[in-house]
Amino acid sequence: MSFKPENLDELVKQISNLLPDDLRQTREDLEKNLKAALKATLNKMDLVTREEFDIQQELLANTRKLLDELEGKVNHLESDISNTSK
Repeated sequence: MSFKPENLDELVKQISNLLPDDLRQTREDLEKNLKAALKATLNKMDLVTREEFDIQQELLANTRKLLDELEGKVNHLESDISNTSK
Protein backbone atom coordinates (compact mmCIF):
# COMPACT_ATOMS: atom_id res chain seq x y z
CA MET A 1 0.00 0.00 0.00
CA SER A 2 1.26 3.47 -0.70
CA PHE A 3 0.45 6.38 1.56
CA LYS A 4 -2.08 8.82 0.11
CA PRO A 5 -0.23 11.87 -1.24
CA GLU A 6 -2.63 14.33 0.36
CA ASN A 7 -2.04 12.75 3.77
CA LEU A 8 1.71 12.82 3.26
CA ASP A 9 1.62 16.47 2.16
CA GLU A 10 -0.42 17.40 5.23
CA LEU A 11 1.98 15.57 7.55
CA VAL A 12 5.01 17.29 5.99
CA LYS A 13 3.34 20.72 6.31
CA GLN A 14 2.50 20.06 9.97
CA ILE A 15 6.11 19.13 10.69
CA SER A 16 7.50 22.12 8.81
CA ASN A 17 5.14 24.45 10.68
CA LEU A 18 6.92 23.43 13.86
CA LEU A 19 10.11 25.11 12.63
CA PRO A 20 11.20 28.35 14.24
CA ASP A 21 10.65 31.45 12.10
CA ASP A 22 14.36 31.90 11.34
CA LEU A 23 14.46 28.47 9.66
CA ARG A 24 11.40 28.99 7.51
CA GLN A 25 13.56 30.03 4.56
CA THR A 26 14.69 26.44 4.24
CA ARG A 27 11.12 25.16 4.53
CA GLU A 28 10.75 24.22 0.85
CA ASP A 29 13.94 22.16 0.87
CA LEU A 30 12.99 20.57 4.14
CA GLU A 31 9.47 19.75 2.95
CA LYS A 32 10.80 18.16 -0.24
CA ASN A 33 13.40 16.07 1.60
CA LEU A 34 11.06 15.16 4.44
CA LYS A 35 8.35 14.10 2.02
CA ALA A 36 10.78 11.86 0.13
CA ALA A 37 12.10 10.33 3.36
CA LEU A 38 8.63 9.71 4.78
CA LYS A 39 7.37 8.22 1.53
CA ALA A 40 10.33 5.84 1.34
CA THR A 41 9.94 4.82 4.97
CA LEU A 42 6.20 4.24 4.70
CA ASN A 43 6.60 2.20 1.51
CA LYS A 44 9.18 -0.01 3.24
CA MET A 45 6.69 -0.73 6.02
CA ASP A 46 4.47 -2.69 3.62
CA LEU A 47 1.30 -1.28 5.17
CA VAL A 48 -2.21 -2.34 4.24
CA THR A 49 -5.37 -0.30 4.18
CA ARG A 50 -8.00 -0.74 6.86
CA GLU A 51 -10.30 -2.19 4.21
CA GLU A 52 -7.70 -4.81 3.22
CA PHE A 53 -7.12 -5.64 6.90
CA ASP A 54 -10.86 -6.03 7.56
CA ILE A 55 -11.25 -8.31 4.52
CA GLN A 56 -8.37 -10.52 5.67
CA GLN A 57 -9.76 -10.60 9.20
CA GLU A 58 -13.16 -11.74 7.90
CA LEU A 59 -11.54 -14.40 5.70
CA LEU A 60 -9.55 -15.65 8.67
CA ALA A 61 -12.68 -15.82 10.84
CA ASN A 62 -14.50 -17.79 8.13
CA THR A 63 -11.54 -20.13 7.74
CA ARG A 64 -11.43 -20.65 11.52
CA LYS A 65 -15.15 -21.49 11.53
CA LEU A 66 -14.71 -24.02 8.72
CA LEU A 67 -11.71 -25.55 10.47
CA ASP A 68 -13.71 -25.93 13.69
CA GLU A 69 -16.53 -27.61 11.75
CA LEU A 70 -14.08 -29.98 10.05
CA GLU A 71 -12.46 -30.84 13.38
CA GLY A 72 -15.89 -31.67 14.75
CA LYS A 73 -16.65 -33.92 11.79
CA VAL A 74 -13.28 -35.67 12.07
CA ASN A 75 -13.82 -36.25 15.79
CA HIS A 76 -17.29 -37.63 15.07
CA LEU A 77 -15.94 -39.95 12.35
CA GLU A 78 -13.11 -41.12 14.62
CA SER A 79 -15.65 -41.81 17.32
CA ASP A 80 -17.81 -43.80 14.88
CA ILE A 81 -14.82 -45.83 13.72
CA SER A 82 -13.76 -46.45 17.30
CA ASN A 83 -17.26 -47.61 18.27
CA THR A 84 -17.55 -49.84 15.19
CA SER A 85 -14.28 -51.62 15.82
CA LYS A 86 -15.23 -52.55 19.40
